[in-house]
Amino acid sequence: MRLSRKSDYALRAVRYCSNLPKGQRGSINSIAESENVPREFLAKILRDLTSNGILESHQGVKGGYTLARRPKEINFLHVIEAVDGPMHLSLSTEDRKRWKDKLDSGDLGHFWAEREKSFKLALTRQHFGRYLEARR
Repeated sequence: MRLSRKSDYALRAVRYCSNLPKGQRGSINSIAESENVPREFLAKILRDLTSNGILESHQGVKGGYTLARRPKEINFLHVIEAVDGPMHLSLSTEDRKRWKDKLDSGDLGHFWAEREKSFKLALTRQHFGRYLEARR
């Protein structure tokens, strides 16, 4: 199992924006260069992050991107699901109706449901405010 490239780049972009000084905006070029992300791919990612309320886009000469919320209010799961959709570790957790009997009987479906729950909890505990705290 591996995090998608899109999610990895999205996490980097949000981290970049969370480290901007108050009032400063990150341009697509500065984010792409600093985080080593292809500009065209980053443009699509930034659109997803903006439409899902994680970033704000500011137009004009002094335009760019800023966080839409405080860094402590944005966690890794928010970002990953904003660009990749709902996260599932297994088909059994993605299609619960089809696998309901198996989830209840304690087989592999149950195993994956428990792992998914733990993994999502870990991702929600990792927020971008930690990068600000580490910088101080």
